[in-house]
Amino acid sequence: MLSVWLRVIRVRFLLASVIAVSVGLSLNWWQNSSFDAFDAVLTFAGVMALHASVDLLNDFWDFKRGIDTKTKRTKLSGGTGVLPEGLLKPSSVYRAGVAFLIIGAVIGGYFVFTDGFTIAIILGFAILSIYFYSTKIVDSGLGEFFVAVKGSMIVIGTIFIQSGQITVESILAGIVVGSLSSLVLFIVSFPDHDADKSKGRKTLVIMVGKENAVKLFWIFPLISYCAIMIGVIFQFFPIITLISFLSVPLMIKSGLGLQRNYNSIDDLVPYMSSTLMFSRITGVLFVISFLVPLIN
Repeated sequence: MLSVWLRVIRVRFLLASVIAVSVGLSLNWWQNSSFDAFDAVLTFAGVMALHASVDLLNDFWDFKRGIDTKTKRTKLSGGTGVLPEGLLKPSSVYRAGVAFLIIGAVIGGYFVFTDGFTIAIILGFAILSIYFYSTKIVDSGLGEFFVAVKGSMIVIGTIFIQSGQITVESILAGIVVGSLSSLVLFIVSFPDHDADKSKGRKTLVIMVGKENAVKLFWIFPLISYCAIMIGVIFQFFPIITLISFLSVPLMIKSGLGLQRNYNSIDDLVPYMSSTLMFSRITGVLFVISFLVPLIN
């Protein structure tokens, strides 16, 4: 039963939030040489709970709307398959999603009490957007935008909790992380195009069409890399942050693979995987870059 719950929570995708918090903590450490372990652990717990909530609620609503029964499931797209296979009751998944949302809200509430109005704004955005993500947000074509903003806010919020400041550095780092997360959502929406469209969803791929959407792939990593370059040029980030560019070959492989295989679900799977790997590796290198100067 535990394995089923881990499957419906989509554990592999939770790493995106782990990296986002880690970016915030490492950047703050590089900037301020400060680290509050208690707040860091609570931040990880709260962000992970909120991330689990959106995944659970998304699985519930996709099943209720009949999307998951029309998609061809892969290891990265088409839902988890838990509800169509009858492994859990829809009501149980929904209640678990709400429970994780409440847990995240309670932890966030603690930070509102200790750190003030700025966290209240971030938390309010998170709660509303998570609950309405799988209905209102994705039906309006704002899914990728939501994920980008979510990733950015995790970084900004983490640094604010640690330092009490919102800086240019935290905003640039948030843009890096948000764009990488949005890229993953973007490419995994290709296989679900027909099912999503038939049920009223408006992903970015649906809005512009598959052929045109392929060209948009390059925008996401370009935004991340540009934010890094700006940070280095204006000395907001250490020059070693450029190690993040070591992931460029993986990005090129993924983009070219998408161009050749966007209409074939089976052939696209390896390039969805390489895009996910690109996002994670770039994020990890970004985290490391703020720690290496201090180690030396």
